[in-house]
Amino acid sequence: MESMDRFELEDTLSGFQERMSKVALFDPLFELQRKKKNDELGQPIEMMELGLLALLFFFEHKLMRNTKVGVKDLALYLLRITEGQLKVDISQCEDLARDIIQVFRPASGKKREFTFFNWETRERQTIYTSILRANAFDSKNNTQFYALDEDGLELVFATKEFYSEFQLSIHQLVLRKQLEKGEFQGALRQINEMRVDVESLQERMVKLEHEIKRSIVSEETLKRYSVLLEDIYARLQRENEEFEELRQFVKETLTRLYADTNLEKQERAYEYILRISNELERVHAEHSGLLQQCMNLKNHALHSAKESLYYTGLSSFNFEQDVAGIVFGLPLPLESMKGVISPFMRLGQIRSWSLLTLFAEQNMTGMDEQAPRVDSFLEVSGEDNDLQFALHRGAFFMEIMKLLIRELNEKTEIELYQFIERLEKYGRRHWLDRRSFYDFWLILHQRSPVQALSMDRRDDNNTGLEEVFGLLGHQMLVVSECPGMVETGTRYQIQNMKLKWGNEQGDL
Repeated sequence: MESMDRFELEDTLSGFQERMSKVALFDPLFELQRKKKNDELGQPIEMMELGLLALLFFFEHKLMRNTKVGVKDLALYLLRITEGQLKVDISQCEDLARDIIQVFRPASGKKREFTFFNWETRERQTIYTSILRANAFDSKNNTQFYALDEDGLELVFATKEFYSEFQLSIHQLVLRKQLEKGEFQGALRQINEMRVDVESLQERMVKLEHEIKRSIVSEETLKRYSVLLEDIYARLQRENEEFEELRQFVKETLTRLYADTNLEKQERAYEYILRISNELERVHAEHSGLLQQCMNLKNHALHSAKESLYYTGLSSFNFEQDVAGIVFGLPLPLESMKGVISPFMRLGQIRSWSLLTLFAEQNMTGMDEQAPRVDSFLEVSGEDNDLQFALHRGAFFMEIMKLLIRELNEKTEIELYQFIERLEKYGRRHWLDRRSFYDFWLILHQRSPVQALSMDRRDDNNTGLEEVFGLLGHQMLVVSECPGMVETGTRYQIQNMKLKWGNEQGDL
């Protein structure tokens, strides 16, 4: 009997320090409870409850990955929470926020101390807790930012059993802490719990898809489900970012362990971390499928629900009851009658001229749109009313050809710009003002190579041109394009050309 009593006593005392460490987490809340604060109307301010709200405030920001939270942010939160209940202004809320933060994180920067008597070891012990930690400092605005520390997370978890949509995010935070401490066995268990969370999320997504297809019967429900899917997608994205950070952290841990000189410790830890990496990749892959599933719900399920609402409205529409009954059964004024009937009338149509037609393609060849477009050079007709023009132009062409032959007999080849420059020497500068001067070179280029008999071979009957080409005698004139434009100083310009004597074997 005495041995049984001794065994039961030892069993009840086992783990006494761990249990007291859980009690120590609540010590700052009870310290806040002992503080006496009143609002402007003399009403007491419950500091313990505000302290717990502050913890939840920092916890929500930790879930949202917001690392810049200070006293002013907490003060605004407390002001909104206490609105209608307490008479406090923003300055008093800032004082409350500072008091709460100083309790959770002493001004000395040291951890909180909690001293107790350990009945298991029969001695006094001290437990150190850290609820809040300094996260960053903005030197420009002289602002200190805070974040929940490890003990702060445990205190939040101890106040509620979280089986909500943030459970996976909570497991991710705990997993990171376990990896930092080197608790690899606990990390593996944590990943298994994360897999269960992902599987439950998959089941919820399937149920949500069925609810969307079954429950959307109005625009209000459609909008509500749209907002719900947006929130789910945003949360899944944040969780996916945390998975990426965990993957990188595991890689860094593998590198650090590989450099460890303790071979026995390295081998065991390396084996654990490899298992953690593989299991984490599997959970991450399943979670990525949730992102795709949520996107499909947004793109397909909601679209199908919109279509079903549309066709449901069409099938339930009754023209006699919804339109004809209103028109003939109610004494509506003329303006209201137009509003009822207008959706069933055809749209008005008018013929108008648009300013955009100014930028449309314009016909520059003439007013006759049916006339075929001519891409070749205009030839002088042989009719009697054009005979005088043809003879006059032919005589002008004869003068140009004589001067060209004279130049080619001296140089054997010449470019058009050189020929035009020499017109000043011969006193023929006025030729540049005549359109026929440029027609001559275009005809030569079109006929090249040019011979005295070429006109007969081509069956051209243009009066005057036979004599012009007859000046060539037995010689052949070859005309080819050259780079550059010839500026004549008039309103005309022409492509530069090279003119030379040729032979039938080499230049045809």
